[in-house]
Amino acid sequence: MPVDPGRTRPRRSATWAEAPYPIVVADRAGAVVESNDAALTLLPRLRPGAPLDDTVPGWLAASHARLTTPTGDRDDVPAALPGPRAGTGEPVEGMVGDRSFGAHATRRGDGDVVWWLVETTDVRLAEATLAEERRRTSLLAEASNTLLASLNLERCTEATARLAVQHLADAAIVVGPPDGRSLTVTSCATGHPVTRRLVRAEPDIVPGLREALEGFPPVPSRWIDPAALPDWASAEGFTGPVGSVVVTPLPGHGVSAGALVLLRHGDHARFSQSEEVFARLFAARAGAALSAARMYGEQAAITATLTRELLPPTLTQVNGVEFAGGYRAAAAHERVGGDFFDVHAGADASAETLAVIGDVCGKGLDAAVLTGKIRNTLHALLPLADDHERLLNLLNGALLTTEHARFATLALASVRRDGGQVLLRLTSAGHPPPLLVRADGRVEAAATHGTLVGALPTVRASTAETVLQPGETCLMFTDGITEARGGPLGEEMFGEARLRRALGECAGLPAEAVVERVQMLATSWVDSHRHDDMAVVAITAPRHAHLSAVDGHTRGRYTA
Repeated sequence: MPVDPGRTRPRRSATWAEAPYPIVVADRAGAVVESNDAALTLLPRLRPGAPLDDTVPGWLAASHARLTTPTGDRDDVPAALPGPRAGTGEPVEGMVGDRSFGAHATRRGDGDVVWWLVETTDVRLAEATLAEERRRTSLLAEASNTLLASLNLERCTEATARLAVQHLADAAIVVGPPDGRSLTVTSCATGHPVTRRLVRAEPDIVPGLREALEGFPPVPSRWIDPAALPDWASAEGFTGPVGSVVVTPLPGHGVSAGALVLLRHGDHARFSQSEEVFARLFAARAGAALSAARMYGEQAAITATLTRELLPPTLTQVNGVEFAGGYRAAAAHERVGGDFFDVHAGADASAETLAVIGDVCGKGLDAAVLTGKIRNTLHALLPLADDHERLLNLLNGALLTTEHARFATLALASVRRDGGQVLLRLTSAGHPPPLLVRADGRVEAAATHGTLVGALPTVRASTAETVLQPGETCLMFTDGITEARGGPLGEEMFGEARLRRALGECAGLPAEAVVERVQMLATSWVDSHRHDDMAVVAITAPRHAHLSAVDGHTRGRYTA
């Protein structure tokens, strides 16, 4: 830089005069000794003999004083002033205008100090950028953890609005996918709770909202006029004019999860390009979490609907006969499995009620699906329930024509009340025969047996007929009861003999009490060991039931 001829030019040292860094030499008294051209360009007031206080920034003059003056020798040099310790080689940082420099001190033999000024503006900006990126990365990680902590769609939406207000804007509005002409709007403003409401509006009213809801890239913030926002596109507690708006999509798994609208007050800085990009990164994580929550909710609803059809029914008294059932799946987290039971009531007291218990090969969801098919097929074949063997062969044909390579065992019981007695027709198709608990405590197996269903072209089965006197019970069960392993060593089967002894103690008990007793013993036997599905159905002839007429002359009904 040319120097004013009227100003005395500082003395130059040939060794560093051409150095690219600004260099200033000062004596122990704090006066300028010499400098190079780079220093004159940066600090035009430099001249030999001038005090540093008048020619360089205050932080550099104070650092020089701190370095050349012993602590306490000068009252005008506070001990807390920044600056390097003598001999440490530590630079001191400071600003010259809007540029950042690091000043490195070197002592010469004559006591003068050479200050090398190295610009650190780019380093400072890089460090600030790195710190900001670290902060944003930490925020995105926090957002992911918070949003993915719950698969509840409503809570996830509220968390999205709350996090956006904490870190991105003065107010945030999460707009869900349109449902007809209705929009689900979840909003939040700084210092106020999250609110949720349903509005009837067209997305086109908000610039860029329809595009965001359809998953298209967002329009730049500068293209959106804040004055064009409708009243519903705000948050409770957000007052004053809107200064800037960002509308960005919430991308989901294949479909849009909604849109995020960010608002700032008019007296706050507008969204920068970097902030808009960061808002999109946040929205991407929020959209993934919202989409996962929505998919989980839909799947949970579908699962609940299907599971209701697969769950065993609740059994009560039917046409004067007590029915009770119990079921325990193989896994604690499952509600359905391969064991099942059903009771199909007769049209009236004179018609037979069909009770069915079965065990499908396998366990878990696959077995439950086939269980549902068998139950539905049996329900369709109810008009043929007077002939058990024919019914079983029709069911067998239906199973053989499907892609399921599974078989099942079944036990059927046709039940009809006749005065104080209960008439039974029992048929087993590869299933453990039902056990009959007599009034005197005797336990006997029904004389029925047969082949599996779904394995052979034809089912062969025999039907046994018997009578239950008041207080007597017929117990139908799956092999999950008798084959339950447990006991003192954890490997012994519960067995039919142990089941018979337990039933002998249940003589005269109601059906529900018998089922509860059997389940309690089997559960206690297996303890925490693995076990198969367990199902049990009890059919009991009530002790004191009678047939009463409804109005004195029409067909009566059985009451307990």
